Amino acid sequence: MTTWNLNGTRKHVLICNGSSCMRKGGEEVTQAMRGEITARNLDAVVHTTRTRCNGRCKDAPVVIVYPDGTWYGEVDEMLAKEIVTAHIEQGSQVDELVCYVTKETGMQLQNNRPLGISKEKITQA
Repeated sequence: MTTWNLNGTRKHVLICNGSSCMRKGGEEVTQAMRGEITARNLDAVVHTTRTRCNGRCKDAPVVIVYPDGTWYGEVDEMLAKEIVTAHIEQGSQVDELVCYVTKETGMQLQNNRPLGISKEKITQA
C-alpha cells in the first residue's frame, strides 16, 4: 500500500465507487478525473480517493470535493473533466451538477434532487 505525503494538498476529491455508481460509469468517472488532474499538473495539490457508497445512489455517479463540501451527482466522463477545470482549478463550482453544498448551517440540497430518507426517522425507529 502507498502512503502519500499530503502536505500542501488543497482539495480532496472523493469519487464514489459503490455498486450503483459503478453501474452508471463510476470507473470511467474515476479515470477521467484522475487523468484530467494529471493533465493539468494538479497532482501535488489534489488528492483523490475512491469510496464505497456515499448514500446518494439516485444521484450516481457521485463526486465530492473537499474542503468545500460540494457534492456532485450524475457525473460522466466529460462532466468529471469540467469539475476538475471549473471547480478544482478555477474555483467555480459547476452549479447544474451540484446535489449538496455545505454551508455554515449544514448541508443543503440543491437542484431539485431527491430528498431521500431522513436519518432522524431511521434512528427513532
